Amino acid sequence: MNNNHVGAGNIYVRSDVYGFFGVLLEMLTGLRALDINRPSGEHNLVEYANPSLSDKRKLKKIMDPRLEGQYPAKVASQAGELIVKCLESDPKSCLSMDQVLETLEKISAIESDPKKVRAKAKHNSTKHREESSSSSSDYS
Repeated sequence: MNNNHVGAGNIYVRSDVYGFFGVLLEMLTGLRALDINRPSGEHNLVEYANPSLSDKRKLKKIMDPRLEGQYPAKVASQAGELIVKCLESDPKSCLSMDQVLETLEKISAIESDPKKVRAKAKHNSTKHREESSSSSSDYS
């Protein structure tokens, strides 16, 4: 939990929002919130990922590769922007849970073209297999 969300021993109601979006960030990136085994400057996931969350190209680079691109880019982008708003260091600037719910409902209503998502996933899967076979042949 962010220390700024704990004031004089009182935990703000919006601390739940911060915690929820910390977990969502872990799910999107596949990384732990705190990991001293990552390179310096990347130990704290929120601090490391925050600059990438509002930039579509940077966001794509930090997304969990195990997702294999099987998500609408617009959904990921809007989720990233929402995470930024909810991980504000000032708890009074953070969104309320009502605002979060409303935004998440809008994001979940985004329709993607299933054919494009499947085609992209198939392309990524083929590319991954090709990379795996070429790297395994390097060790033969």
